[in-house]
Amino acid sequence: MSRILVTGGAGFIGSHVADAYIAAGHEVVVVDNLSTGARANVPAAATFHEADICGEALAEVFAAERPKVVNHLAAQIDVRKSLQDPQFDARTNILGSINLLEACVKHGVRKFLFASTGGAIYGEPKTLPASEDTPAAPLCHYGVSKYCVEQYIRLYHALYGLPYTILRFPNVYGPRQSPHGEAGVCSILVGKMLRGETPVLYGHGAPLRDYVYVGDIARAAVLALDRGDGEILNLGSGRGVSVRELFDILREFTGFTGEPALEPLRPGEVDRIYTTGDRASAVLGWVPEMNLREGLRRTAEHIRAHG
Repeated sequence: MSRILVTGGAGFIGSHVADAYIAAGHEVVVVDNLSTGARANVPAAATFHEADICGEALAEVFAAERPKVVNHLAAQIDVRKSLQDPQFDARTNILGSINLLEACVKHGVRKFLFASTGGAIYGEPKTLPASEDTPAAPLCHYGVSKYCVEQYIRLYHALYGLPYTILRFPNVYGPRQSPHGEAGVCSILVGKMLRGETPVLYGHGAPLRDYVYVGDIARAAVLALDRGDGEILNLGSGRGVSVRELFDILREFTGFTGEPALEPLRPGEVDRIYTTGDRASAVLGWVPEMNLREGLRRTAEHIRAHG
């Protein structure tokens, strides 16, 4: 059993990861500033600290809790916001991560897990699905900030011996994803359909993305506690799904009868990106298990029940 600190543990993905760690018998400490997360998402069995990863209070949390593992999920994740306010994106994602890494070294953390991005780091690769050997070529500030943090993590390993595993996430979907945000196309579509509003399909519904259920991502976070040291791993399904395909499936589950508005891609958005999970399979013994239709059904039902 380990004491694990989960940053962003009140958020969509972070709360599922915290749940999975608790179910596996670990003690969990959640740090979240609640800027986008919700206190209700924090597991009852977890210790909660409302704190910002960029702030001085983080040092107090480490001194009090003495975590042995840190899973860093707190981040500015909106591609559009990163273009509109790149300084905020860098402060949160880069400087906040450095603050966290410094605390890990000072307090002797045994392993550092990092939620990076497979959707924004590779840009528009010529060959798909992208593997970990595909060159990084981000086309937005968010992708650059995540890639930058990866380099800092490798530096802290080289300088101080901090063990790490970097997990590059695809488009993650599932229950607790907000239908009111700017990120999370599945939940946004469901929210608009249930409210009878017209969903917008950017790129005219054609862009391809990799969609993996949040429960599968949380399972990988558990496996990475004991495996994958020094690895960068895509958590991809290897399959590109169009936004139009998502819309058609979700229309069935929501009963929506209207048609979507079709608009061009926005700045910073790529047309086609999906990644392979072959290395994660070999290293972690992980493959995504949730069927897309069933995962979308669960997502729609959760938003119908909880908004």
